[in-house]
Amino acid sequence: MNIKSKSLSYLVAAVLTSISTLATTQAFAHGAAKPMHGGVVQSASDLSFELVATSDGATIYVVDHDDAFDTAGTRGKLTALNGAEKSEAELKPAGGNKLEAKGVKLDKGAKVVAVLTTPDKKTITLRFALK
Repeated sequence: MNIKSKSLSYLVAAVLTSISTLATTQAFAHGAAKPMHGGVVQSASDLSFELVATSDGATIYVVDHDDAFDTAGTRGKLTALNGAEKSEAELKPAGGNKLEAKGVKLDKGAKVVAVLTTPDKKTITLRFALK
């Protein structure tokens, strides 16, 4: 085996090792959470937030790595844009991992922004687009 084919063998081995490392990293990376309540999911601050339109407003479910996140003490504001129409409502804890906003209107195609403040004064901003 000459020097050129040895170098080529090392190069091929290095490339294959790099590709397998990247593939492994992708397998363990956190992906977007799946909706559990028929809503739209966004992630921020290592938490998943699912926005669900309700008959009288909206509910946001908060999950921390597949575990319900206690929303006690969390507050916020939900702003929805339905075309040119804007509606806003306060987000309040509703027991367990739920936050509720009453009186906000969420139509198909609405753009929604939620700004939350956790009990430890951390601010989380989320953007949703309803399908």
